Amino acid sequence: MSSALEILHRGFGGDIIEPGAAEYASAGRAVLASGSPAYVLRPKSVADVRAGVRFAAGTGLVLSVRGGGHSFPGFGTNDDGVVIDLSTLADVEVVDKERHLVRIGGGATWGQVAATLAPHGLAISSGDTKDVGVGGLTLTGGIGWKVRKYGLALDNVVAAEVVTAGGEVVRASAEENPELFWAIRGGGGNFGIVTAFEFVAHLTTDVFYGRIAFPASEAAVVLQGWADYLRVAPEELTSIVSFANPFAGGPEAPVEIQVTFDGDDPELAAQAIDPIRRLGTVIDDNVALKPYGDTLVDGLTPPPGIQLVTRSAFAGKESVAEVIRILAEVGASTGSPLIAVRSVGGAVSRVPDDATAYAHRRAELMFVTTVAGPRPVVEAARPALEAIWVRLAPHINGAYANFLASATEEDVAAIYPRQTYERLAAVKRQYDPGNLFARNHNVRPQ
Repeated sequence: MSSALEILHRGFGGDIIEPGAAEYASAGRAVLASGSPAYVLRPKSVADVRAGVRFAAGTGLVLSVRGGGHSFPGFGTNDDGVVIDLSTLADVEVVDKERHLVRIGGGATWGQVAATLAPHGLAISSGDTKDVGVGGLTLTGGIGWKVRKYGLALDNVVAAEVVTAGGEVVRASAEENPELFWAIRGGGGNFGIVTAFEFVAHLTTDVFYGRIAFPASEAAVVLQGWADYLRVAPEELTSIVSFANPFAGGPEAPVEIQVTFDGDDPELAAQAIDPIRRLGTVIDDNVALKPYGDTLVDGLTPPPGIQLVTRSAFAGKESVAEVIRILAEVGASTGSPLIAVRSVGGAVSRVPDDATAYAHRRAELMFVTTVAGPRPVVEAARPALEAIWVRLAPHINGAYANFLASATEEDVAAIYPRQTYERLAAVKRQYDPGNLFARNHNVRPQ
């Protein structure tokens, strides 16, 4: 180990943070998980990333790669292993104004991207949180506030710079290493460390964004009407509905529908949003015109000892009505988890099923349940939560990797259908045969 560390010190130009260092406590922690890694490496260059990968491979230590550090299972840290923290590789640059081509460092956050692109009148549909990392979100999806018009974040990637398990740098695009390019768009961090992405952004105006709230007593009608309307709504409209918030009254909490209309024309926005307003008795409505970057919110770091158990799945058109009915019933009961339902479809569904490793193109809705609290509270809630998912099981399919707090074999099978998994495993065998990049929803080399 000492010789490997000496070699690392000679070839690594970034920061090497070990236990006992002043910043170790914060460096070892991810946003949603605590860890005690042996080394936290903060590279300042791609050469540093290569050195860090070779160090981890040479020592046999567990390797975690951290972009924003928001993964629910805590992939961005570990105990007694190596963490490569990409936060200093965060440059965002418009490299081709005519093509709207943007190069983004693997450690950038979506807030940084939005702030940099705003003066150029450009945007990329990402997630909904400023400090979520570009890398983690993009490699597994990216259901953002313009998803129905511009697709997933990964649908707007045209190339990536990847450091493989062997410490080599390769470019992945439709023309270069196309199978790797296919795999990283949905296959997560299984194949290497993406040190830079190339995205095609789109021209943007301000957008109409905000929340429309309804009484909990109208949840069943509002939810069904919302789902029916989103099936035919203009693709400029993207929406999320959340209810049963235990911090706002649980079963008595308002049904909150968040909307983003991609455009600054008030008449067109009203035409798109008013059908939602007519779904029930509006008790709050703060929809207003604002810069796209303002749709991204500040992320919350849970206090020490607070756990988040998050689980997700998709619903196709044929099962939406039954899924909505079950969720409305659950939300009206004491002890319900927080429930959020996101509209997809639109541009997402126009991409061929096999074009990327993201395997859930035909879904209309993606929904999430979340339980939060100290460990005893979370453990006490698990049986009831499992019962909810047993009820839903006949009507749902798949899972969205970015909203999963676990990483079991069942989770991996839900994220990647068999044919997708087998193709990913072949790419894994080529680029990471020793499964160095295993802290993820892991695809094993075959």
